[in-house]
Amino acid sequence: MSDEILLDAEERMDGAVNAARRDFAAVRTGRASTSLVEHLTVDVYGSKMQLIQLANLGTPEAQLITVTPFDRTTMDAIMRAIQMSDIGITPSNDGRTIRLPVLPLTEQRRKEMVKQIHAKTEEGRIAVRNTRRHAMDSLKKAEREGEISEDEERRASEQLEKLTQEYVGKIEALAKEKERELLEV
Repeated sequence: MSDEILLDAEERMDGAVNAARRDFAAVRTGRASTSLVEHLTVDVYGSKMQLIQLANLGTPEAQLITVTPFDRTTMDAIMRAIQMSDIGITPSNDGRTIRLPVLPLTEQRRKEMVKQIHAKTEEGRIAVRNTRRHAMDSLKKAEREGEISEDEERRASEQLEKLTQEYVGKIEALAKEKERELLEV
């Protein structure tokens, strides 16, 4: 029983790390990367779709992202979604392709981005800790109901604490790497 709870907690913590990785990838660093825009939500065809489902994305140059819609009628909706997003890039288009010039970041903008990274890091830590709390509650409940012994609950709790520290460490390592990338001139 405790092994199942620990396995579930580990899967959830892994999901929190992956979510943090996606969040960090979406933070602009001064180099063009399609991950900045691929998950933008676009209102089109009466529903919300991710940009990657509506267009080919590319980085033909180090400072340029191109967005080529599969259907040209979605061009305005895509432009609007990019302008409404918080990536800080002004799009331009030639009727077929949207160009997003990724300008070098100013020192002030880099510091703002580092603050975003810190906020996303804390969100990741909170997600891991919430998973730990949920698993601890499940372990205590299983012990109260006699499904596991007190020793097994204590052993599982210690393993859960180690897992928590490991996954928080992974999130912090990802954050440090992204921060290093951001502050690199």
